[in-house]
Amino acid sequence: MEKINKIKLDAAFQAFLAQEVFMHSEATSFVFVRNFKVNLTDALSAGDGPYRVALHFDGIGWLRMEGLTHFEATEDGKLLLAGFDDRGRMNVALHLGKEPFPE
Repeated sequence: MEKINKIKLDAAFQAFLAQEVFMHSEATSFVFVRNFKVNLTDALSAGDGPYRVALHFDGIGWLRMEGLTHFEATEDGKLLLAGFDDRGRMNVALHLGKEPFPE
């Protein structure tokens, strides 16, 4: 994973807009969602690091994640985002894919 570059991240989101995608999201010890299938209608990023991301889906719902620091667009078409603290521990994760994630 590399540190988030907002321009690259916004470009990577384009590959997932206006179609059904599978989402994995977690925040350490608080929230865990896997293979939540949505029609992604918009993706917004903000901040100067750590970053915030807001995903608008199905025209009526939003998911907002904060504290994101790194991302990777994989060769198999997934977009992986994570937020690490100053000790290298992952606190938050957001993954998008066009196929379900392994259980």
